[in-house]
Amino acid sequence: MYIPQHYKNENLKEVKEFIINNSFGILINSIKGKPWATHIPLELDKDSNGNDILVGHIAKANPQWKYFIENKEVLCIFNGPHTYVSSSWYAKEEVPTWNYIAVHIYGLLKIQDEKAMMTSLHKLVDKYERKSENPISLNNLSKNTLRQVKGIIGFEIEIKEIQAAYKLSQGREQDHPKIIEELKKRDNGGGHAIVEAMIKSTIKKTK
Repeated sequence: MYIPQHYKNENLKEVKEFIINNSFGILINSIKGKPWATHIPLELDKDSNGNDILVGHIAKANPQWKYFIENKEVLCIFNGPHTYVSSSWYAKEEVPTWNYIAVHIYGLLKIQDEKAMMTSLHKLVDKYERKSENPISLNNLSKNTLRQVKGIIGFEIEIKEIQAAYKLSQGREQDHPKIIEELKKRDNGGGHAIVEAMIKSTIKKTK
């Protein structure tokens, strides 16, 4: 994706943390020359060699998987918080804009065998059940219920390129206090998350 240099985040540790916390992504490949996208959890993991990979699964009823081998390279998009920024909050006249965080990952996809897929599913469920009052485990589900896994295809993606855009009003640092003040007034979860990111970014620059 197009990212102006001052919006690029090349802090790999921070970007990985973002992916872990915003793992419901979009998987994109091509079907008969047409882009095809599916919204699914794409979890950051490591392969047997310790390399970073993304892991996920889709329904066999989704024709996308039939083109995984034909089109090995895929694009994964992870969207973070975003918010409108009014230029009325600036000291000088300017056009309004949008602040946001987004990560694109390009990689090579391969289909998992059943054992690897089940390992990934256990990790997925355990991650999101952690904070449940009455957490479930795949280990406790009946064979009849677990038969549903026959209807999905598991895969892993070897990460080849990471592009991270953190557009947080860089270059307008003099206006940050007012932007933050106005965003805090709004009942907007995305805006509040952008405020946190702006403050975090400012603290890093002053260290």
